[in-house]
Amino acid sequence: MQLYPAIDLKGGRVVRWVEGETRGATIYHDDPLEQARAYVSDGAAWLHVVDMDRAFRTGADNIEWVRRIAAIPGVEVQVGGNVDTVSWASEVIAAGASRVILGCTTLEDADLSAALVERVGGARCAVALDASDGRLARRDSDEPMSLSVESAVRRVLDLGVATVVYRDLERDGLMMGADIAGAVRIAAMGLGVIVAGGVAGLAEIELAARSGLQGVIVGRALYEGRFTLPEALACSQ
Repeated sequence: MQLYPAIDLKGGRVVRWVEGETRGATIYHDDPLEQARAYVSDGAAWLHVVDMDRAFRTGADNIEWVRRIAAIPGVEVQVGGNVDTVSWASEVIAAGASRVILGCTTLEDADLSAALVERVGGARCAVALDASDGRLARRDSDEPMSLSVESAVRRVLDLGVATVVYRDLERDGLMMGADIAGAVRIAAMGLGVIVAGGVAGLAEIELAARSGLQGVIVGRALYEGRFTLPEALACSQ
């Protein structure tokens, strides 16, 4: 199983959020490149980078930081941030990302989602499944989505994408435990699942690995010293 240290970028800084919202953000590092290099030095093979400025449409972006992080030798980078246009996906690819995480709202538009997958390539795509109460939820708006998680999974499979990043937004950033059980249910439908949101301890990482999940994204728990990256990597094997 792959472990993904998270680097959420806002205004060129590394931050973490509470419940997927812009309020409650904590700045953990002023230099994203230094943080990324530290993770690679500690053994990370992949990094999970999210452009929160693009995700929440602040008018700014962090593509130059994405480019610098992706250029670090010996690591692969997956990039998200509500990627919902072909131009934004193209920027991420040009910046050197190994995988692009498409925003879950793209599943509402069959033509758009198909165009995005065609541009990136199914093997280099994942789709974000941000969920609340069993339905997909928007990270940048209180407006609900009509799709259930199960319906979204079927659409992802129809697109020819094999990987999703599943996150329970009610747990996101709270270190109250990721929804491993929900991730396992999605995996049983035929997708590789990277679980995110709320990972608090090494036991969850061990459980995810035993359950056959594709990966785990870890953010705040690392920054706040619940465990070290080498400890987490050892539990992911």
